[in-house]
Amino acid sequence: MRGLDYYCHTAFEFVTEHLGAQGTVLGGGRYDGLMALMGGPDTPGVGWAAGIERLAMLIAEPQPVPRPVVVVPVGEKGEAVAPRIARDLRRAGFHVDLGYSGNVSRRMKRANKVHARIAVLIGEDELARAVATVRDLDGGSQSEVPISQLAERLAPYR
Repeated sequence: MRGLDYYCHTAFEFVTEHLGAQGTVLGGGRYDGLMALMGGPDTPGVGWAAGIERLAMLIAEPQPVPRPVVVVPVGEKGEAVAPRIARDLRRAGFHVDLGYSGNVSRRMKRANKVHARIAVLIGEDELARAVATVRDLDGGSQSEVPISQLAERLAPYR
């Protein structure tokens, strides 16, 4: 192993084919006689070493964090219903941020800060009609969507 002849008993090496000729990533083993070889007492030992740069080259690019759907309650009635809407969207596979602090303007600033794709605004007027206002934060368009169809209508933004 890499020209080191002091290993005894068990020796190991982790090798990859993804790095070409320099494929050893990590290696080590037992070297019970090493201390005695260097003039010290006969001491059993085990050790390993890894090439951090080589390990780093094997790491894939992380998946991008999904852009959230932000649920923005407006007023007390909206705040009462918003957690259920957020829960239902999460169960449908959406990454959801529930904007709960400040006025609507502050909540929308938070939506921009978390780089949300969609804002679902739910207030007293919307609840009276069983709809939510869905705002596309990239394009600026907005439409009303029946609350019962939110997950279905937002599916392209998952």
